Amino acid sequence: MEKDLQKSSNASVAKGLLQSEQLYNYILETSVFPREPGPLKELREVTANHPGAGMATAPDAGQLMSMLMKIINAKKTIEVGVFTGYSLLLTALSLPHDGKIVAIDVDREAYEMGLPIIKKAGVQHKIDFIESQALPVLDHLLEHGNEGAFDFAFVDADKVNYKNYHERLMKLVKVGGIIVYDNTLWQGTVAMTEDQLSGQDSFWKDSTDALVELNKLLAADNRVEISQAPLGDGITICWRVR
Repeated sequence: MEKDLQKSSNASVAKGLLQSEQLYNYILETSVFPREPGPLKELREVTANHPGAGMATAPDAGQLMSMLMKIINAKKTIEVGVFTGYSLLLTALSLPHDGKIVAIDVDREAYEMGLPIIKKAGVQHKIDFIESQALPVLDHLLEHGNEGAFDFAFVDADKVNYKNYHERLMKLVKVGGIIVYDNTLWQGTVAMTEDQLSGQDSFWKDSTDALVELNKLLAADNRVEISQAPLGDGITICWRVR
């Protein structure tokens, strides 16, 4: 879940692939931050002080995800990878009062950093946080009759397992539902040549290779309509059509 740690002048994490930070900040200040709920702003600013702040969901990507959830009237969602909970809180605020989120992460400590804000926002009752690796939880859900039970899923976790998450989520998310993958452009490394990637450490190289494979898989998967959007570090939106 490593991401760009560069910070913009407004104390958020500048994660856009736009070449101009000034233009990226214009987008945030003009159309994203004016619509950002107060609890989300508070959590974003708290997270900015975390040494791994770059792992938080980009607010422009979050704004689009919130709209998508509202368009499809999502009520039941899955989140693979939580960190301090920006995307989790965004989801909880986007769902109706009786909405439910299965949120999976191996790091409860990071989640608890944002938990007081989530509680203050009055949406903790929507969240079932599970401290675990994701694959066993997804398999458990499938084994207990949850095929097609979810409307929306968001994945922002270990990139090498994205392909494995996809096959399980395609069973858990209903036809007409949406799955969103974060970091699918991985700071542009997915478009680099082998020579350009030669200096990467094993974590970055393995993650890049896994995301290149995922992008090819999603492009060829006729069960979904896709849109890869250059928001944040790149998100791929998958609408399940069969």
